[in-house]
Amino acid sequence: MAVVPGGLLGARTLIQASYFLTAVLFITGLKRMSSPLSARSGIVWAGAGMLVATLVTLAYPGMSNYPLIGAAIVLGGVLAWWSGKRVAMTDMPQMIALYNGMGGGAAASIAAVELYRGGGGSQVGTALAVAGGLIGAVSFSGSAIAFGKLQGLIRRSIRFRGQQFVSVLLLAGALLAGALEVLHGGAAGYVTGLLGLALLLGLAMTLPIGGADMPVVISLYNALTGLAVGFEGFALHNAAMIIAGTVVGSAGTLLTQLMARAMNRSLGNVLFSGFGEAPGASTGPLSGSLKPIEAADVGVMLAFAHKVIVVPGYGMAVAQAQHKIWELCQLLIERGVMVRFAIHPVAGRMPGHMNVLLAEAGVPYDLIGDLEQINAEFDTADVALIIGANDVVNPVARTEKSSPIYGMPILNADRAKNVIVIKRGQGAGFSGIENALFYLDNTRMLYGDAQKVGAELIQAVKALG
Repeated sequence: MAVVPGGLLGARTLIQASYFLTAVLFITGLKRMSSPLSARSGIVWAGAGMLVATLVTLAYPGMSNYPLIGAAIVLGGVLAWWSGKRVAMTDMPQMIALYNGMGGGAAASIAAVELYRGGGGSQVGTALAVAGGLIGAVSFSGSAIAFGKLQGLIRRSIRFRGQQFVSVLLLAGALLAGALEVLHGGAAGYVTGLLGLALLLGLAMTLPIGGADMPVVISLYNALTGLAVGFEGFALHNAAMIIAGTVVGSAGTLLTQLMARAMNRSLGNVLFSGFGEAPGASTGPLSGSLKPIEAADVGVMLAFAHKVIVVPGYGMAVAQAQHKIWELCQLLIERGVMVRFAIHPVAGRMPGHMNVLLAEAGVPYDLIGDLEQINAEFDTADVALIIGANDVVNPVARTEKSSPIYGMPILNADRAKNVIVIKRGQGAGFSGIENALFYLDNTRMLYGDAQKVGAELIQAVKALG
């Protein structure tokens, strides 16, 4: 029986204890991120866990290549700090997609290194590395396409006859290459085929999906990246990777389910229906007309209202109008108006997008309600002020069975006494579907950039004394 030196045994024990601390920090951070009040500290807790895991891994017995590792850490850290400081809040969804793809690419790269040099030491280890490599490569290329769509680099969805059959063939080919690698470990051709087909599969899965479904797609690839990292952790017997991958994978899976449920769609429908693939989709001609209104008249309406519910959307994010809108709401609160903010789970371009914007502006958390909390209050609201939101307030989701969004839970803004829609133009929403709310008798359209309109409304309210 081999004898393990006491010093080495003690070092390994300390490393495993540190990984346990990492798990505690990760889970604590994730728990605190569930509330906007504690989310900032949650990021710090999770970051501390990652720092501990990184330092401990660098101290692992037998670790080498420190100059290369150090250079990679410095380069990655500088790029992350620079991009994080420069990115606009409206571009945060595509940044998340990009960073998530980097995680999947890292997992695939780890798998490639292990497999090219002979696998994971056993068929089980090789199988885990294969699974991590396949999933990571899919997440990498799929997230890259999601980034391109959100950034506007890819302006249309690409669909053709038999596309789903092609995706199935790519998946089958990748699985076959992976199985052959497990059976005949160390064959470079099988590894190359596995990773190449997986990258193509990610492209084939994501290119047909419309922009309206990108929040769900980002959540899905987030879950896949976590799963890939977890598999690689098992293959390498690295507890930190297992913990991080499991936490990210489970959180991403739950978030994906939440997003799909908020749209009343199954994951299969998101991946294969092509909903929202191009602008211009419509449920048919809508009755009524768009009725414009001036900012001065809206200011009077808001100032003398009893209850105002604000519904923010992507248009507010684009205009960076959250500060002006909150300044307006503070004026209304000072006049005795009850103000609430209504957030739909898929408002914006990613989960929690609107919550982050409102928190940035300093809106108290107790004024913000999600769909289930606030929907009943629209019946007693004097004004529903909609700022750049579209599909999440479209009443055809309740009434028109032929609509692609039929059955999707929406905010009941149409049930307010008056509806004011701040909108840059008369275009359809991100899904390309005309909004019947805009044509209702109680709806008025206030056209213009949300930040500029917000400033005009502030002046209109102040002018009333």
